[in-house]
Amino acid sequence: MTQTRTVEQQNAPAKYKLTDETIETPSGRKLHRIRALVAIAAIGVSAGDLGGFIEASKNLEQSGNAWVSGDARVYGDAWVYGDAEVSGDARVYGDAWVYGDAEVSGDARVYGDAEVYGNARVYGDAEVSGNARVYGDAEVYGNARVYGDAWVYGDAEVSGDARVYGDAEVYGNARVYGDAEVSGNARVYGDAEVSGDARVYGDARVSLSIHIGWFSNVGSECGTLTYFRQKDGSIYTNRGCFSGTLSDFEGAVKKRHGDSRIGQEYDLLIQFIRLRASAWEVAQQEAA
Repeated sequence: MTQTRTVEQQNAPAKYKLTDETIETPSGRKLHRIRALVAIAAIGVSAGDLGGFIEASKNLEQSGNAWVSGDARVYGDAWVYGDAEVSGDARVYGDAWVYGDAEVSGDARVYGDAEVYGNARVYGDAEVSGNARVYGDAEVYGNARVYGDAWVYGDAEVSGDARVYGDAEVYGNARVYGDAEVSGNARVYGDAEVSGDARVYGDARVSLSIHIGWFSNVGSECGTLTYFRQKDGSIYTNRGCFSGTLSDFEGAVKKRHGDSRIGQEYDLLIQFIRLRASAWEVAQQEAA
């Protein structure tokens, strides 16, 4: 990758230069504010306009419409190219790539080996890190975090304080928000929405809103009970330290709570989950 970047920079006419205005990152890297040498009409930049800060020309392509503006910072081995834009107080660093028509703005952070591309947008206080990929028309914003080997793409949105990590994928028109977490090998897609304190993980396959549900303020600890559809069509549940099938959960409830009020409340919820799951196959066929 470094060699490709070097060749591209050598063959491209300069569209910007590094100025003498510098700042230093917490790790001691010196960054230079850039100044446009030519107009970039596509994003409203005129020749002479000041941009954001980069460490060296390896961070921003000299051709194309890519630009760093405001007080945004790009450094390390990070690479911004194509028609991408990094603006506001955003930070792109490490080995991260931002390209295509992607935008990183606000106080967003993209770092590690992460990539943001296509028409994707990362903004607010969101972070994309690790080996994560955000692309297509996806949006990650608010205080959301996407990391590990997770992918968010299509028209998907991850927002609020949501977390998507592990090998999870969120795509299609799916929405993950609130304090929700999607992890493991989970797939959330279609028109599904995951929010609140829901936890979706393992081999979950959630493509419709009917494929997932959660109940708040339940049990002796007033916690959240989440259930969701797995790859094989079975029901998986999570409540506090318990994770397992609905049948296993039912057994655990009987053992711990018996016929107490809490046990009876859980029994009602279990019946509801079974009734809801009985409609999964029909709903899947209707959506196909």
